[in-house]
Amino acid sequence: MNDSATLLPEEEARSRILGLCAPLPAEWLALDEALGRVLAEDVTAQRTLPPWDNSAMDGYAVRSADLTGPLPVRLEVGETIYAGAMPARALAPGVCARIMTGAPLPAGADAVVMRERTQAVPDGGADQVDVLEAVGPGSFVRPRGEDAREGQVLLKLGTPLGIPELGLLWAQGRQAAPVHRAPRVAILSTGDELCRVDEPPNGRIVDTNAPSLALAVRRAGGLPTLLGIARDTRDSVEAALSRLDGFDVVLTSAGVSVGERDYVKEVLAALGVEQHFWRVAIKPGKPLVVGRRGATLFFGLPGNPTSSLVTFELFVRPALRRLLGHAQAAPGRVPGRLEGRLSKPVGLAHFVRVTAAWREGSLWARPLATQTSGVLRSAAAATHLLHFPREANSLSEGDAVELLPLSWVA
Repeated sequence: MNDSATLLPEEEARSRILGLCAPLPAEWLALDEALGRVLAEDVTAQRTLPPWDNSAMDGYAVRSADLTGPLPVRLEVGETIYAGAMPARALAPGVCARIMTGAPLPAGADAVVMRERTQAVPDGGADQVDVLEAVGPGSFVRPRGEDAREGQVLLKLGTPLGIPELGLLWAQGRQAAPVHRAPRVAILSTGDELCRVDEPPNGRIVDTNAPSLALAVRRAGGLPTLLGIARDTRDSVEAALSRLDGFDVVLTSAGVSVGERDYVKEVLAALGVEQHFWRVAIKPGKPLVVGRRGATLFFGLPGNPTSSLVTFELFVRPALRRLLGHAQAAPGRVPGRLEGRLSKPVGLAHFVRVTAAWREGSLWARPLATQTSGVLRSAAAATHLLHFPREANSLSEGDAVELLPLSWVA
């Protein structure tokens, strides 16, 4: 029976999930460990930077009013100012100062002439220079406070800390920043068919979901903890899911569909987890369950490896980003064009693994030959997911499409 009409649309499912999330409390973190984290409060500048007007290049600090006559204008060179040194005297009319990039301007100077726009005076020694080009006030000057002024808000609450932002904080003499705590994430695989990579297979397959999800959690900014593998019995699943105090998010893979031994939903309910929804109108990844107990969010992900990764990308990663304090939590989408043709029944939105490359001014997406949810090779080859809307049944060569860049790409 086609029950796609009763399934939750992808956008609504993500909206409900984000509605269950709030940024985690603040912690102070050393700046060299804070890359990618999000500020939990405004940061105010403690220093004015630069602390004085300084030269944007090697040349001569001048009074621009001295250059209003016919060119060239001959000036006396009063001193040489190097970066890291302070000027010894103010500029008098008709006097300039040789200056290096980053050095403070002397009092009275309001502009810098590039060294290339000057000429040495024959037999004048180093004490005179001919200026070949007039400049106006402020030319090649980095003004005091251009980067920051003491007391102003330097970075606002909710700002993600990239390398330039951390540079701003270091320049203020800071060594730590208040950021939202990283979410602690427990990860459990279920299935009698699974074994650890260090165990003899004996007819089983190596569990790739848990370690792959742990890497995805770490890349998203979370702190993963592996709970191992639960067998396909109610007792085994319940024993594994009973020790979850202190976690912000719990991820399970497999056991959330309608099979005889799919116990995850049943156990979560017995443990007091309120189920917010089950099953989403997407492929791969339809059998997704989301619930919450207290402040802990539970995701029952599908068991097929690619389904597990796709549902993480669409739903879990946005939740982790919101917990980290990111205002923009939903997956980014970029416009592209389809190379080839696609068809499907109306009802489910398909997230097609594609490789995308720029050609003729557009990002062209080529679907990979294998879209089976149990095959990791196509996930490894993919650069984007192509959103094939649930209400559409065909896409043709050159059609405009939405592409989701994948966070799992190296």
